[in-house]
Amino acid sequence: MSETVETKQIEVGMLLYPGLTLLDLLGPQTVLSEHARIHLVWKNRDMIRTDTGIGIEPSATFLECPKDLDVLFVPGGLGMIAAMKDREVLSFLADRGARAKYVTSVCTGSVILAAAGLLHGYRATSHWAAVEVLPLFGAEVTDGRVVTDRNRITGGGVTAGIDFGLVLLAKLRGENVAKMTQLMLEYDPQPPFDAGSPKAAGAELKQQFLGMMEPVNFEMRQIAAEWQRNADKELVERNR
Repeated sequence: MSETVETKQIEVGMLLYPGLTLLDLLGPQTVLSEHARIHLVWKNRDMIRTDTGIGIEPSATFLECPKDLDVLFVPGGLGMIAAMKDREVLSFLADRGARAKYVTSVCTGSVILAAAGLLHGYRATSHWAAVEVLPLFGAEVTDGRVVTDRNRITGGGVTAGIDFGLVLLAKLRGENVAKMTQLMLEYDPQPPFDAGSPKAAGAELKQQFLGMMEPVNFEMRQIAAEWQRNADKELVERNR
Protein backbone atom coordinates (compact mmCIF):
# COMPACT_ATOMS: atom_id res chain seq x y z
CA MET A 1 0.00 0.00 0.00
CA SER A 2 1.39 3.40 -0.93
CA GLU A 3 2.05 5.91 1.84
CA THR A 4 -0.45 8.70 2.37
CA VAL A 5 0.55 12.35 2.44
CA GLU A 6 0.10 12.32 6.23
CA THR A 7 2.46 9.41 6.91
CA LYS A 8 5.06 9.82 4.16
CA GLN A 9 8.47 10.60 5.61
CA ILE A 10 9.34 14.27 5.21
CA GLU A 11 12.89 14.71 3.92
CA VAL A 12 14.51 17.95 5.07
CA GLY A 13 17.98 19.11 4.06
CA MET A 14 19.39 21.84 6.31
CA LEU A 15 22.59 23.51 5.15
CA LEU A 16 25.38 23.92 7.69
CA TYR A 17 28.38 26.19 7.29
CA PRO A 18 30.95 27.70 9.66
CA GLY A 19 29.61 30.75 11.48
CA LEU A 20 25.91 30.08 10.94
CA THR A 21 23.54 31.56 13.51
CA LEU A 22 22.60 28.68 15.79
CA LEU A 23 19.09 29.91 16.56
CA ASP A 24 18.31 30.32 12.85
CA LEU A 25 18.81 26.58 12.55
CA LEU A 26 17.61 25.36 15.92
CA GLY A 27 14.16 27.02 15.86
CA PRO A 28 12.97 25.33 12.66
CA GLN A 29 14.81 22.11 13.45
CA THR A 30 13.00 21.86 16.80
CA VAL A 31 9.60 22.50 15.24
CA LEU A 32 10.12 19.92 12.47
CA SER A 33 12.12 17.30 14.38
CA GLU A 34 9.21 15.05 15.36
CA HIS A 35 7.77 15.00 11.86
CA ALA A 36 10.76 14.74 9.53
CA ARG A 37 14.02 13.06 8.78
CA ILE A 38 16.42 15.98 8.98
CA HIS A 39 19.74 15.92 7.17
CA LEU A 40 22.28 18.42 8.53
CA VAL A 41 24.39 18.90 5.43
CA TRP A 42 27.90 20.13 4.75
CA LYS A 43 30.80 19.30 2.44
CA ASN A 44 32.17 16.80 4.92
CA ARG A 45 31.33 15.46 8.37
CA ASP A 46 33.76 17.66 10.29
CA MET A 47 32.20 19.56 13.18
CA ILE A 48 30.83 22.99 12.30
CA ARG A 49 31.26 25.82 14.78
CA THR A 50 28.25 28.12 15.00
CA ASP A 51 28.15 31.80 15.92
CA THR A 52 27.91 31.00 19.64
CA GLY A 53 30.79 28.52 19.57
CA ILE A 54 28.54 25.49 19.88
CA GLY A 55 29.56 22.72 17.49
CA ILE A 56 27.22 20.74 15.25
CA GLU A 57 28.18 17.50 13.52
CA PRO A 58 26.80 17.17 9.98
CA SER A 59 24.74 14.05 9.40
CA ALA A 60 25.28 14.02 5.63
CA THR A 61 27.66 15.39 3.05
CA PHE A 62 26.52 17.13 -0.11
CA LEU A 63 26.91 13.84 -1.97
CA GLU A 64 25.00 11.86 0.68
CA CYS A 65 22.07 14.26 0.95
CA PRO A 66 18.95 12.90 -0.79
CA LYS A 67 18.54 14.20 -4.32
CA ASP A 68 14.84 14.93 -3.90
CA LEU A 69 13.97 16.85 -0.75
CA ASP A 70 10.64 17.98 0.58
CA VAL A 71 12.38 20.95 2.18
CA LEU A 72 15.67 22.66 1.42
CA PHE A 73 16.55 25.05 4.25
CA VAL A 74 19.31 27.62 4.69
CA PRO A 75 20.04 29.50 7.96
CA GLY A 76 21.72 32.88 8.15
CA GLY A 77 24.80 34.03 10.03
CA LEU A 78 27.99 36.02 9.58
CA GLY A 79 29.54 32.98 7.91
CA MET A 80 27.19 33.61 4.99
CA ILE A 81 29.78 35.71 3.11
CA ALA A 82 32.07 32.71 2.67
CA ALA A 83 29.07 30.54 1.77
CA MET A 84 27.92 33.03 -0.87
CA LYS A 85 31.36 32.90 -2.50
CA ASP A 86 31.63 29.11 -2.35
CA ARG A 87 30.82 27.54 -5.73
CA GLU A 88 30.40 24.10 -4.18
CA VAL A 89 27.78 25.42 -1.75
CA LEU A 90 25.92 27.35 -4.45
CA SER A 91 25.95 24.38 -6.82
CA PHE A 92 24.54 22.11 -4.11
CA LEU A 93 21.75 24.57 -3.34
CA ALA A 94 20.91 25.14 -6.99
CA ASP A 95 20.77 21.38 -7.62
CA ARG A 96 18.58 20.44 -4.64
CA GLY A 97 16.54 23.63 -4.91
CA ALA A 98 15.57 22.83 -8.49
CA ARG A 99 13.68 19.73 -7.27
CA ALA A 100 12.72 20.46 -3.66
CA LYS A 101 9.03 20.80 -2.80
CA TYR A 102 9.86 23.84 -0.66
CA VAL A 103 12.92 26.09 -0.85
CA THR A 104 13.26 27.94 2.43
CA SER A 105 15.39 30.07 4.73
CA VAL A 106 15.49 32.09 7.92
CA CYS A 107 17.26 35.42 8.42
CA THR A 108 20.11 36.06 5.96
CA GLY A 109 19.84 32.51 4.71
CA SER A 110 17.62 34.06 2.04
CA VAL A 111 20.60 36.03 0.73
CA ILE A 112 22.50 32.76 0.28
CA LEU A 113 19.51 31.31 -1.56
CA ALA A 114 19.45 34.43 -3.71
CA ALA A 115 23.15 34.07 -4.52
CA ALA A 116 22.39 30.54 -5.71
CA GLY A 117 19.78 31.97 -8.08
CA LEU A 118 16.84 30.51 -6.19
CA LEU A 119 14.94 33.71 -5.34
CA HIS A 120 15.04 35.52 -8.67
CA GLY A 121 11.48 36.64 -9.39
CA TYR A 122 10.17 35.62 -5.96
CA ARG A 123 8.88 37.64 -3.04
CA ALA A 124 11.07 37.11 0.03
CA THR A 125 12.26 38.53 3.33
CA SER A 126 15.38 38.40 5.46
CA HIS A 127 16.82 40.02 8.57
CA TRP A 128 15.64 43.63 8.45
CA ALA A 129 19.21 44.90 8.20
CA ALA A 130 19.90 42.79 5.10
CA VAL A 131 16.69 43.04 3.07
CA GLU A 132 18.16 45.77 0.86
CA VAL A 133 20.47 43.17 -0.69
CA LEU A 134 17.72 40.85 -1.96
CA PRO A 135 16.60 43.04 -4.92
CA LEU A 136 20.19 43.06 -6.16
CA PHE A 137 19.69 39.34 -6.83
CA GLY A 138 16.32 39.82 -8.49
CA ALA A 139 14.09 39.09 -5.48
CA GLU A 140 11.19 41.28 -4.39
CA VAL A 141 11.38 42.35 -0.73
CA THR A 142 8.10 41.82 1.09
CA ASP A 143 7.26 42.78 4.66
CA GLY A 144 6.33 39.94 6.97
CA ARG A 145 7.62 37.71 9.72
CA VAL A 146 7.25 34.83 7.24
CA VAL A 147 6.80 35.37 3.50
CA THR A 148 5.44 32.66 1.20
CA ASP A 149 5.59 32.90 -2.58
CA ARG A 150 4.67 29.69 -4.36
CA ASN A 151 7.12 27.12 -2.98
CA ARG A 152 9.53 29.67 -1.51
CA ILE A 153 9.13 30.34 2.21
CA THR A 154 11.48 32.81 3.88
CA GLY A 155 11.56 33.93 7.50
CA GLY A 156 12.76 37.17 9.04
CA GLY A 157 15.61 37.51 11.49
CA VAL A 158 16.70 34.81 13.93
CA THR A 159 13.70 34.36 16.26
CA ALA A 160 11.37 34.25 13.24
CA GLY A 161 12.66 30.70 12.78
CA ILE A 162 9.97 29.31 15.09
CA ASP A 163 7.20 31.19 13.26
CA PHE A 164 8.68 29.99 9.97
CA GLY A 165 8.82 26.40 11.21
CA LEU A 166 5.18 26.44 12.26
CA VAL A 167 4.06 27.92 8.92
CA LEU A 168 6.00 25.24 7.07
CA LEU A 169 4.75 22.45 9.34
CA ALA A 170 1.15 23.52 8.75
CA LYS A 171 1.72 23.15 5.00
CA LEU A 172 3.34 19.74 5.42
CA ARG A 173 1.18 18.19 8.14
CA GLY A 174 -1.82 20.46 8.58
CA GLU A 175 -2.74 23.34 10.85
CA ASN A 176 -3.79 21.17 13.80
CA VAL A 177 -0.39 19.49 13.98
CA ALA A 178 1.31 22.88 13.81
CA LYS A 179 -0.90 24.23 16.61
CA MET A 180 -0.18 21.17 18.76
CA THR A 181 3.53 21.72 18.20
CA GLN A 182 3.21 25.37 19.20
CA LEU A 183 1.47 24.30 22.38
CA MET A 184 4.11 21.68 23.09
CA LEU A 185 6.81 24.35 22.75
CA GLU A 186 4.73 26.78 24.84
CA TYR A 187 5.49 29.32 22.16
CA ASP A 188 3.71 32.37 23.58
CA PRO A 189 6.34 35.13 23.42
CA GLN A 190 6.13 38.06 25.80
CA PRO A 191 9.41 39.98 25.31
CA PRO A 192 10.63 42.16 28.19
CA PHE A 193 11.39 45.08 25.84
CA ASP A 194 9.63 46.56 22.82
CA ALA A 195 12.78 46.77 20.72
CA GLY A 196 12.47 43.79 18.40
CA SER A 197 11.93 45.78 15.19
CA PRO A 198 13.56 48.89 13.72
CA LYS A 199 10.37 50.88 14.21
CA ALA A 200 9.98 49.86 17.85
CA ALA A 201 13.68 50.21 18.70
CA GLY A 202 13.89 53.74 17.35
CA ALA A 203 16.26 55.55 15.01
CA GLU A 204 19.29 55.69 17.33
CA LEU A 205 19.46 51.96 18.04
CA LYS A 206 18.70 51.20 14.41
CA GLN A 207 21.58 53.33 13.15
CA GLN A 208 23.97 51.85 15.71
CA PHE A 209 23.15 48.35 14.52
CA LEU A 210 23.33 49.27 10.83
CA GLY A 211 26.77 50.74 11.47
CA MET A 212 27.90 47.43 12.92
CA MET A 213 26.44 45.54 9.96
CA GLU A 214 27.77 47.80 7.19
CA PRO A 215 31.03 45.86 6.56
CA VAL A 216 28.98 42.68 6.05
CA ASN A 217 26.36 44.43 3.93
CA PHE A 218 29.11 45.98 1.81
CA GLU A 219 30.52 42.54 1.04
CA MET A 220 27.05 41.23 0.20
CA ARG A 221 26.53 44.11 -2.23
CA GLN A 222 29.88 43.33 -3.86
CA ILE A 223 28.87 39.69 -4.33
CA ALA A 224 25.51 40.78 -5.74
CA ALA A 225 27.24 43.08 -8.24
CA GLU A 226 29.39 40.18 -9.45
CA TRP A 227 26.28 37.96 -9.63
CA GLN A 228 24.55 40.58 -11.79
CA ARG A 229 27.53 40.91 -14.12
CA ASN A 230 27.57 37.15 -14.63
CA ALA A 231 23.80 37.12 -15.21
CA ASP A 232 24.15 39.85 -17.83
CA LYS A 233 26.91 37.90 -19.59
CA GLU A 234 24.74 34.75 -19.68
CA LEU A 235 21.86 36.76 -21.14
CA VAL A 236 24.10 38.14 -23.87
CA GLU A 237 25.38 34.66 -24.69
CA ARG A 238 21.84 33.24 -24.94
CA ASN A 239 20.75 36.04 -27.27
CA ARG A 240 23.60 35.58 -29.72
